[in-house]
Amino acid sequence: MDAKTHKETLAETHLRSILATIPDAMVVIDDRGQILSFSSAAERMFGFAEADVVGENVSMLMPSPDRERHDGYIDRYKRTGERRIIGIGRVTTARRRDGTTFPIELAVGEADAPEGRVFTGFIRDLTERQATECRLHELQDELGHVSRISAVGSLAAALAHELNQPLTAIANYMEAARDLLARREQDPDVLGEALDEAAAQAVRAGQVVRRLRDFIARGEAEKRVESLKKLVNEANALALLGAGPKGIEMRVSLDPEVDLVLVDRIQVQQVFLNLIRNAIEAMEESAVRRLEIESRRDGDGRVRVTVADSGPGLSREIVQSLFEPFRSSKATGMGLGLSICRTMVEAQGGRIWAERSRIGGTAFHFTLPVVEAQRGSQ
Repeated sequence: MDAKTHKETLAETHLRSILATIPDAMVVIDDRGQILSFSSAAERMFGFAEADVVGENVSMLMPSPDRERHDGYIDRYKRTGERRIIGIGRVTTARRRDGTTFPIELAVGEADAPEGRVFTGFIRDLTERQATECRLHELQDELGHVSRISAVGSLAAALAHELNQPLTAIANYMEAARDLLARREQDPDVLGEALDEAAAQAVRAGQVVRRLRDFIARGEAEKRVESLKKLVNEANALALLGAGPKGIEMRVSLDPEVDLVLVDRIQVQQVFLNLIRNAIEAMEESAVRRLEIESRRDGDGRVRVTVADSGPGLSREIVQSLFEPFRSSKATGMGLGLSICRTMVEAQGGRIWAERSRIGGTAFHFTLPVVEAQRGSQ
C-alpha cells in the first residue's frame, strides 16, 4: 500500500468514526443532491439504513413541498450564490421512513472536495428535547391556565357589575307595565313611559357590552409583508414539537404564486398553531392520521388557506356555533381557541369557516390579503 492510498484509508476510517459517534444526525450530499454519507444517528432518526439511502436524492427525507422543490433550491444556489439555509440554519420539518413528519433544527455547511462541492447537514430532532424543558412548558401552561381562569373570572365579575343595574331596571319597568295592564289601567302615558325606560336601559346594557368588546379589540394588528410558506413551516415545527410522537402524516401544498401576504406574523402563526393542534388532537383515536395544509388564490386579492384532518369530523350543530366563545366540542376545552382564531383572522381583513374535509374529518378555511408584487422565495 503506497502512502497516498494509506492516507486515503485513514481519512475514510476517520470519517466513519465521526459518522458513528456524532450525537446529531449528519447527512452529506453532493451538488446534485445525492446522499454520500449517512450517520448512525441519522439512521436511528429517519429509520433508514445507510445502504438504503446512499446514492438517493436527499429529498426523500423531506415532506412536500420541499421534497419536490429541493433540486431547484440547489440549482438556484449554484447559479446565484444566494444563501437561504447554508451557514444560517433554520427550523423546519423532516420525513421518516414510515411517512410521518417531525420538527427539526437544520444547519448546513459546504466544502470543496476533490470530487466537487459537498454539503453537510447537521439535524437535531426537536421532539427529543430534554425532560426538564418539557416540564418547563408544562409549568408555563399551568400558569397560563391559571391566568386565563383569573381573566375570565375578572371579566365575569366586571360584566355582572356593569350589567346588573340596567338589567334590574329593565325588570322593574317591565313588571310595572305588567301591573298596569293587569289592573286594566288605560293610562297610555304611564305605560309608554315604563316601556321607554325599559328600552333605554336595554340600549345601555348593549353599550356596556360593545364598550367591552372595543376595549378587547382596540389593539391594531402590526401588519408586514411575510412569506406564507415560512409562516407554515415555522408553525408546523412548533405544533409538532408540542404534539409528541403521534405519527402524523402531513402534506403541505402551497401555491408559490401567492406566497407573500400582508399580515401580523404572530397572530397568523397563532391561528396555524391552534388549527394544527386541534387537528392533531381530533385524530388521536383515528386509524388514519393525515393532516393537509393547502393554499390557493381566492380572488379579490386574497389567498385561501386550508387546514384539513382525517379525524371523525364535527356535527352540523357544532359547526354552526363553532366560532362562538365558550362553545367547545372538547370535554376539557374552554371554547375560546376558535373564537380567538376568528378574531385574529378578521384582524388581518380575512374570514374563517369550517366544513367537512375531503379526507374524512374537518377542513378549516381562512383567507388572508396577498401582496400582488410577488417574488420567488424558498
